[in-house]
Amino acid sequence: MFLLGTATTFAGAFLAACGSEPTAEVAKTQVPVGSAVILDGFIIAQPTAGEYVAYSQTCPHQGQKITKVDGDTVRCTGHGSVFSITDGSAVSGPTQNPLTPAQLTEAGETLNASM
Repeated sequence: MFLLGTATTFAGAFLAACGSEPTAEVAKTQVPVGSAVILDGFIIAQPTAGEYVAYSQTCPHQGQKITKVDGDTVRCTGHGSVFSITDGSAVSGPTQNPLTPAQLTEAGETLNASM
């Protein structure tokens, strides 16, 4: 029974992973100039007026979620890694790796992030 339960759990997780890619949608007006918003697994930033970028919310250090926006940086509260919203580079903390870029598309006044 244990093996059957384990196989069923694995199969469910595998099928869920094969589903649609995660996406996030936000109005351009909701992304502050010189800062970012975090939603649905993504960091969507506007480093300068009219320039938008997106990153995965997953911290490259140990896979925890980045949960804090502080001006032009975002921070993983798990271990304190800090990243620039401009290019995703590590500013400080235990990680040396940058944020993982996400695809960002503009549709009128809406931004859509996806992996």
